Amino acid sequence: MENLRSCFIAHRGESFDAPENTLGAINLAWELGIAAVEIDIHLTADNEICVIHDYDTLRITGVKRIVRNSTMDELRALDAGSFKGSEWKNERIPTLGEVLKTVPPKGKLVVEIKSDSRIIPRLQQEILESKLRSDQIEIIAFNFYTLAKAKNLMPNITMLWLFVLQPRWIQYLVERSPQAIVQKLKNSNINGVNIGISKYLTSKLIAEYKAANLLVYSWTIDDPKRAKKLLENGVDCITSNRPSWVVEELSKH
Repeated sequence: MENLRSCFIAHRGESFDAPENTLGAINLAWELGIAAVEIDIHLTADNEICVIHDYDTLRITGVKRIVRNSTMDELRALDAGSFKGSEWKNERIPTLGEVLKTVPPKGKLVVEIKSDSRIIPRLQQEILESKLRSDQIEIIAFNFYTLAKAKNLMPNITMLWLFVLQPRWIQYLVERSPQAIVQKLKNSNINGVNIGISKYLTSKLIAEYKAANLLVYSWTIDDPKRAKKLLENGVDCITSNRPSWVVEELSKH
């Protein structure tokens, strides 16, 4: 089962059971033995890095604050846990530094950049100050040019490009064929792909990426049968809202 746990990434922490991107959700994932946790980061008005998915705080706090226009103290004052249940009412929006301190010796933090490239120097500083090994951090982003800039500054850190997979004929139409993607990644030394809408992620497509020595991750999978199929087809890691439960279900078989 331990080998199986190493194939899963907790999406914003154990976000099915705890409020996403909070220390409560992140620590719960570590406690349940999940080897990797994914978080989202934004740059605040006072040049701090906060851990939150959305560009504003309305969905998780009930109060609308635009993250990039707010200070970390203003964001921290909000209740980021009660939307998940009264038992989480004391959860706050954490800083990246606080989350980095939670990573256990064998743990890995997957950091999704939500801001533009201005966040990269501060991100690099935070990672260096954390004293974590380079293999304990991975960086992902939808914006390829932000990711490429981060890779140029932090070449020793594994980085994967996030995108939503479309039917194969559309991939070729929009210049997202496997061959085009492989070349694009190789040109910027990006280490792999992190793919959504996994129903289009076939064994053949996975094999094409793997043949180019690229990592292949997929998100967000909460169905054990789908997770099993992806792992059998060669996917390296799966991001899930409830990875511990998915692992338990898979271990029964």
